[in-house]
Parts: sequence; structure tokens; C-alpha cells
Amino acid sequence: MEQPAEIISHDQVVLRRWRADDAETMDRLVTESMAHLLPWMPWAAGHDFDSAVGYTSRSEQEWADGDAYNYAITAGGEVVGSCALMRRVGPGGVEIGYWIHPAWTGRGLVTMAAAALVGAAFALPDVERVEIHTDVANTASAAVAQRLGFIERERHPKPEGPAASGEAGVEVVWQLSR
Repeated sequence: MEQPAEIISHDQVVLRRWRADDAETMDRLVTESMAHLLPWMPWAAGHDFDSAVGYTSRSEQEWADGDAYNYAITAGGEVVGSCALMRRVGPGGVEIGYWIHPAWTGRGLVTMAAAALVGAAFALPDVERVEIHTDVANTASAAVAQRLGFIERERHPKPEGPAASGEAGVEVVWQLSR
């Protein structure tokens, strides 16, 4: 199975593969971003240093297995967020996920990172579609999908309801096809 590049440059961002030895960086980034993440990222509520270690270690294994390609978003040489290509939406597709430190919002960096991931995804021969899944209440994440030309394909209530405090419990599936 072909894999995307470990380092991807696009506009003002450089994406670099998360490694197991990045746990301290991940922990600092999440800890500093906690108030910003809690409304949208259910995993943030249980974050501690051990979960950062687990994430960066899993990132290595998921990369090797071809299940997910997790990247640190860097700008100006500083790690400012995280993004990923994940093979969890069925054959022919990948899902993009992303978040950024609140000090770096409003600069278009997440859009640049997501654009870089779209390019990396469509460079893989088995990928025909890219998806972004957002909660209907997360208008900032939806705006990234819209700026990149994704089309809303589906909207449905999440069976488990809202998973984080800012969510409405309605998932929107955005899609871009080759």
C-alpha cells in the first residue's frame, strides 16, 4: 500500500509525521489548547501526559499499518496543531481531521493543512473521495470544508447524541471526489 509523504509543505504550513518521541510536544499543545478543544473534541476531556504518549505511539503503528497518517501542523518552525488522514470511511475514501492551538486561529493555517492533506490523499491511487465530518454546530470546521470545495453529502443525528459540550449531536459529512 502506498503511503503519503512524511513531510508535506503547502503555502505557510509544513506537515510532519507525528512520532512516538513527540509526546511532550503533543501534551503541551493539547494542554495549552484545552479550553479551545473541549467543546468539539471528546477525547480532550480525558487528556493527560499518558494519553499524549499513547497517541504518538499509536500514530507510529497506524502509519505502519496504513490505517491513519497523523501529522503535526507547523508554521514558522513551531508546532501549532494536528491533522490526519484516516482510513475509516470505507473503501476508496479517507477522512481528514484537524485542530489548531487557539493562538494560531484565524490565519488560514487549518485550511492550508487540510488542502495539503487533500493533495496527499488524491496522490494515493486507491483514494477516490475525501471526507470531513463535523458537528453541525462546529461552523469553523465546516467553513474549512466549504473553502476547499467540499460538498455536504449527508446530515444525520449521531446515535450517541452530542459527544462534547459544544456539539448539537448532528453530524455533517462533507465530501470531495477525485
